[in-house]
Amino acid sequence: MESRLKRGISGSGPPTRFYNMSWKRRHSCEDSVRDDETFSFIFRPHTFSSLLILLGFLSYVAFSNEEIDDFNTNVKRGLYAVAVVFVAFGVTYARDGPFYRPHPIIWRFLFSCCVLYELVLIFFLFQTPKMFRQAVQFLDPKLNRTITETAYGDTCNIYDPENYPDDPWKNVKGKMDGFVVAHAVGWFCKTLIIRDFWMTNVLSVTFEFLEYSLEHQLPNFSECWWDHWILDVLICNFGGIWLGNKALKVLENKEYNWIGIRNQMGYKNKMRRVIAQFSPYSWVSFAWKPNTSIRRWVSVNVIIIFVLICELNTFYLKFVMWAPPEHPMVLGRMWFVAAAGAVAIREAYDFLMGVTADIGQSAWIAVAVIITEFLICIKFGWETVTMPFPLHIKWFWFFLSIGYIMWSFWDLWKVDIVTEPPEENQNITERAVSPRNAAKSKNE
Repeated sequence: MESRLKRGISGSGPPTRFYNMSWKRRHSCEDSVRDDETFSFIFRPHTFSSLLILLGFLSYVAFSNEEIDDFNTNVKRGLYAVAVVFVAFGVTYARDGPFYRPHPIIWRFLFSCCVLYELVLIFFLFQTPKMFRQAVQFLDPKLNRTITETAYGDTCNIYDPENYPDDPWKNVKGKMDGFVVAHAVGWFCKTLIIRDFWMTNVLSVTFEFLEYSLEHQLPNFSECWWDHWILDVLICNFGGIWLGNKALKVLENKEYNWIGIRNQMGYKNKMRRVIAQFSPYSWVSFAWKPNTSIRRWVSVNVIIIFVLICELNTFYLKFVMWAPPEHPMVLGRMWFVAAAGAVAIREAYDFLMGVTADIGQSAWIAVAVIITEFLICIKFGWETVTMPFPLHIKWFWFFLSIGYIMWSFWDLWKVDIVTEPPEENQNITERAVSPRNAAKSKNE
């Protein structure tokens, strides 16, 4: 089955998806989106203009910069210029993804940066640990010394008048920093990305189990029990997930009717339309339903594993790079991965639902980035990641895995799996590309 995206006459504008058959149709408002500025000037491709601007910019920078007889400075300038040309080409010619607002060029820019980031990671992967850290210091000379990992599970008394008579709540107050807000905001964003209440809660609890299991490798994972389950899971994580779920309901029930700025009456309405440009063009509700088939169960579990590996990569990359938690590279990577992950998850969901015949360019590069980061963490932190697990941790994960697999098969067995009708199967491709059938399905 191949259900491709069909575009407008000029090849620009938002994709129109032809959904077919009730068993295949998603909970989506994309079919009812009304937009009167699909072919406006800003959404048309400007390939020749972008080429002239790029060449003019490179010529100006190459001849206007003062010549410095310094190897490191000149190498940095050359690498920056190479990156600019690569990203400019990707922004101009990369395929549009599933997201359309505020402008497709933003998401093409993000995809190009993902490819560039993967190339940098591959270069790092083939270095020695010493050369890797020298390359990191080349980007930031301050990253030239080891960082002592901070353990947060030393004193776990919630109320401690003996050690802190002047401030018995000091242990709790010491945990109230900027990372508390970052936790809540992070899980709010993850809920908008994954679009499933229970799946995000499973990720939240599972990651706390991973922190327990890996605290012998990174002291940064060592936290008090109340820090794990009350502050992190119940307050920060669940609070962010709950707010994200409320936002999902608003986005799902919203009517998307886009009237062009030129057709708005009054400056106030025009300004509202400009602000609305940064909201979603349409919204698709995700229904992962891992208990409906073996394929879905495996796919959802693979996605969960990759999300958890991506989370762990944040801590292990910070460790092997000798970077403090507040370093711009660490924080920037987190936001960068979140934005790229939103596109990747959407493309993975479309592939799983059979809307597209391929996995999607953003999902492909996201998997490559996560695996390459994971290999870098193993190669340059080998002595740390190969520390043997305590026996009770091994037994815990053994029984947890057995119990989860048994419960999953029981859940799959008790659910009536809806199979695809043979007669509809034969005409699925024709229905997917036929505007007449699409209009008929839309009216139904």
